Amino acid sequence: MTRSDLVEELAASFNQLTQSDAEYAVKAILERMGQSLEQGHRIEIRGFGSFSVARRAPRIGRNPRNGQIVEVPEKRVLHFKPGKALREAVDRSGGQPAD
Repeated sequence: MTRSDLVEELAASFNQLTQSDAEYAVKAILERMGQSLEQGHRIEIRGFGSFSVARRAPRIGRNPRNGQIVEVPEKRVLHFKPGKALREAVDRSGGQPAD
């Protein structure tokens, strides 16, 4: 599912929403989620899952092509942990897309 698919389904599910209203709502929610994650906050959506920012420590790596040692700097990465209801729903469906 793409962002535009989500907008279309939202507009179709709620008759009082126009396509542009649905697009604005999706855009506003995703922007605010992004801002919160940039600030290092955790987002929890009950029944769906949680998003958090994890710190990946600096380390020494190797260039696989020539074996040269490379310093990999510290960085922050996004982590998603699905909620129990979502995990169980995916398991029941076998991970196959619903048509």
